[in-house]
Amino acid sequence: MSEQPTPTQASSLAVWYDGDCPLCRREVHWIQKLDRREVISFIDLSLGEPCPIDRQTMLARFHAQERGKGLVSGAAAFGAMWRQIPALRLFGLLALWRPALWCLERAYLLFLIIRPNLQGVARSLGGEDDRSMRGRHGV
Repeated sequence: MSEQPTPTQASSLAVWYDGDCPLCRREVHWIQKLDRREVISFIDLSLGEPCPIDRQTMLARFHAQERGKGLVSGAAAFGAMWRQIPALRLFGLLALWRPALWCLERAYLLFLIIRPNLQGVARSLGGEDDRSMRGRHGV
């Protein structure tokens, strides 16, 4: 069995994302710019990187894992990521509050419904097929 990616000694958080999705690439690129301490390891599932759970399940929702904690997805994963970025930390802390997390998860579920249409729009606007946003941490 292959070793599963987890947060490394240098990183506090592992984030799995769909590198074939132009929306996901843009989000990761934006977060990478804010992650000046480089505490997040980004794992592009489109490159065939190992998954801690079923690949299709990983591709269907955003997933993250903080060092020493379990795998989370959806709004909880965004909250974990936001807590690693000083400029977004307040949003990440807010996501720890159950009522806020419930609202964020509902918004995320709505986003997932329209995600395919938004991906099509992003692709038609062009420029994302060159995958130029890949850089550090497996992105």
